Amino acid sequence: MSDNPPIKRALISCSDKLGLVDFAAGLVACGVQIYSTGGTRRHLADHGIEAVDIAEYTGFPEMMDGRVKTLHPKIFAGILARRDHVGDLRSLQEEDIKTFDLVVVNLYPFEATVARPGVTREQAIEQIDIGGPSLIRAAAKNHQWVTVATRPEQYSAILSEIEATGATSMALRRRLASEAFAMTCQYDQAIAEYFRRDDGIEDLPPHITIRLERKSLLRYGENPHQKAAVYRLPRSSKASVVNARQIHGKELSYNNLLDLDSALAIARSFPQATVSVIKHNNPCGTATCAKLSLAARKALDGDPVSAFGSVLGFNRTVDVETAEVLVEPGRFIEAIIAPDFEAAAVGVLTTKPKWRNSVRLVQVGRIDPPEPEMHIRFIAGGALVQEADVLPPLHSQWRTVTEVPVNDALWDDIHFAWEMARHVKSNAIVLGRDTSLVGVGAGQMSRVDAVELAIRKAGERAAGSVMASDAFFPFPDSIDAAAEAGIVAIIQPGGSRRDEEVIAACNKHRIPMVFTGVRHFKH
Repeated sequence: MSDNPPIKRALISCSDKLGLVDFAAGLVACGVQIYSTGGTRRHLADHGIEAVDIAEYTGFPEMMDGRVKTLHPKIFAGILARRDHVGDLRSLQEEDIKTFDLVVVNLYPFEATVARPGVTREQAIEQIDIGGPSLIRAAAKNHQWVTVATRPEQYSAILSEIEATGATSMALRRRLASEAFAMTCQYDQAIAEYFRRDDGIEDLPPHITIRLERKSLLRYGENPHQKAAVYRLPRSSKASVVNARQIHGKELSYNNLLDLDSALAIARSFPQATVSVIKHNNPCGTATCAKLSLAARKALDGDPVSAFGSVLGFNRTVDVETAEVLVEPGRFIEAIIAPDFEAAAVGVLTTKPKWRNSVRLVQVGRIDPPEPEMHIRFIAGGALVQEADVLPPLHSQWRTVTEVPVNDALWDDIHFAWEMARHVKSNAIVLGRDTSLVGVGAGQMSRVDAVELAIRKAGERAAGSVMASDAFFPFPDSIDAAAEAGIVAIIQPGGSRRDEEVIAACNKHRIPMVFTGVRHFKH
């Protein structure tokens, strides 16, 4: 018997009828006999395609409003029979069971149903497919002999091979079987997630199945020798890098996507017009104010050297005035992500600068404030799972711990600096002035090193700035360095055994200090 048995008989039962008529017509033209269930059979008949009724073949009618229709030995034996197994073939002959060489099934739209507002639990339950997954798994298990189709996108490849040879190749059957098992796994996970949400279970689940669909292959990963791709969460529709649309420029790289994600995370954290400048996944400039073009200029001036070849994130539509700031001489921008771009702004960005052909412009749509979600980070042998750090500032818990009070004029910069601290890799120190980032010390092994780096980056702008630290100061040495640089206020979580020494140093230098009681490590 051939390794690629001919396709003589197909079982078709589809909730999604997209492309089905043309596919079925092509099968009939190749001499394939079609067996089908009630709704699908009627749909085919309406388009002039004959199909044998499954109920007529099994001698058992559909019942319970269609809940039971394909769950029958004459169906599953015909799918699961091993064509080279004498015992299987004898059983088929004794029970007058026909084999099915092609199974075309997709499932009730459970996810689309539960995504609609106001759907009841009863309505959701009725969209849990039973027979469909069973048919798919049976066909995928017996892929040595049976071809399984679960998505309209697969129809053309299947039909092309049948038209050419009357059969399908083992390579295609293996690939379709793999996709089939992935699909039923995702379907069951969606149901489990729905029950979990509907029951109001908030704790971290005992089991996690990550459902991802590949959006595109990337040229390479962080380095040219690493293969890479970007994947999408199937039900995710919020503004994100993965769901965004690139409207200009070279293909986005792995590193571009990481930086764009960080830029967008910062931009969406502020209510006013905000521009974030990212380099190597850390902010080297950010500014927020009433006017977008001014925010862009202040953000790019935060660290002009590091800003060369950076990625920018906006929380407002990029207008012409802002675009003119971005293309000023001496600037080079790798990519820009924003809710939208004015057509004239796109013209400026893609015609004026030397980098006009290469800059990636990414349109993300409406940006909402950050939402609670789970973050998963893979480590050898497993993964770490935590809630995202999107906790809003708990101002009611903030307290000034120094004898020196905070000047009212400093509060905007204090709030800005504290928000920025959560976006910088630990140990993190940020200096903010005029609601813009003027100095960053990121990823340092010692906090005083981070302080000194931020001060050095800020230069003369350190004087009059506000310092924020993502975690407590273990020693007063950082306070001494801040005082020497002219820093005028400090905000930090507190909680060190040496808090009193740190507070005493602030009092000595007449620098007000605010404790938040909340830490913002970002490793």
